[in-house]
Amino acid sequence: MGEKRNALVTVSLILGIILMLTIGDFISEDRLFSETENRILASKPAFSAEALFGGDYTEKFETYVTDQFVSRDKWIRIKTYTDVILQKQEINGVYLGADGYLLEQHLPKNYTVAQETKKIDLLEVLVERWNAMVMLVPTADNILTDKMPAYAPYYDETRLLSQVEERIGEERCVDVYTMLEEHAGEEIYYRTDHHWTSLGAYYGYLAWAEAMGIPAEGYGKEGLETVTKDFLGTLHSKVNLEMQGEPIQYFPATVSRPMTVTYDLRNTSDSCYEKSHLDTKNKYAFFLDDNHAFVEIDTEYHNGKVLFVIKDSYANCFVPLLIPHYEKIYVMDLRYFNGKLFEFMEKYEPEEGMDVLVLYNCIHFLEEFVYL
Repeated sequence: MGEKRNALVTVSLILGIILMLTIGDFISEDRLFSETENRILASKPAFSAEALFGGDYTEKFETYVTDQFVSRDKWIRIKTYTDVILQKQEINGVYLGADGYLLEQHLPKNYTVAQETKKIDLLEVLVERWNAMVMLVPTADNILTDKMPAYAPYYDETRLLSQVEERIGEERCVDVYTMLEEHAGEEIYYRTDHHWTSLGAYYGYLAWAEAMGIPAEGYGKEGLETVTKDFLGTLHSKVNLEMQGEPIQYFPATVSRPMTVTYDLRNTSDSCYEKSHLDTKNKYAFFLDDNHAFVEIDTEYHNGKVLFVIKDSYANCFVPLLIPHYEKIYVMDLRYFNGKLFEFMEKYEPEEGMDVLVLYNCIHFLEEFVYL
């Protein structure tokens, strides 16, 4: 009788908790955006018999319930701390590294030789047409190997870089890997985000200048200025642990002259840095006002040189370092561009030609590099 009574009490408690959470879900208003996860949450799908029997409705409704679950952020945090107590090395695609580093997980099985070949084929066509320079930046798991959990698997990006160099030629490649490896003991990647820091981008800039055979601007580490100390990036959003914010820095020398920055052919600014984002969760958007399909930078360096950058978000803190070298810089993010890339580029190419730079991190290159 005692065992039956205990079982009945346990079942009643569980049912009571489920009932309370269900009532809470119905009472609470849907959230449009999660500041913690830095993403738009699913809204309630429209019901129809066609959607129901086709399976589309149930799938969307499941996503909706998951996203709008009452006290979602707290439950995610509880799960994360449970995983930490159980000494898990990886949570939600993020490795818990040494010295407070969160490192994005890139499993070798997810990146095949066929995938590498397909992307390099595209890259080769672009390089041959535009005589472009290619700058594929290694992600933190490949450089900060001492921060990775013991025996944690990761995709070896040197394989990709070797193939790219073999196909398009060493003279067209910017060797960022070696430069970052030499400075791996410095703050070249964020602890809570997947991007490199402004210091990491600076070392990338030095590698670019060397590959281009031009003198680098004397920015120097001492030229960095901190604009916030409270940055918690995308990887922190995935694990939702209590962590101390970290600094975002930039080089004020990059804006020593007047400039005009035009976003998506309509909105203009007098700076490539947008301070308003420092008051939001997405503080990395400080650089180039987050991601835009097309950005045009008119500098006051009247040397007649033009640069066209095809990039991912790693370029956002890198591009400002190039300002003293060009009169005009065009920046294209293919993820947001709908059109024929080469035709678009031809409209902006001056008669004397222009430099072209392809800048992605290695993983984004494999996952996102595509053009018409």
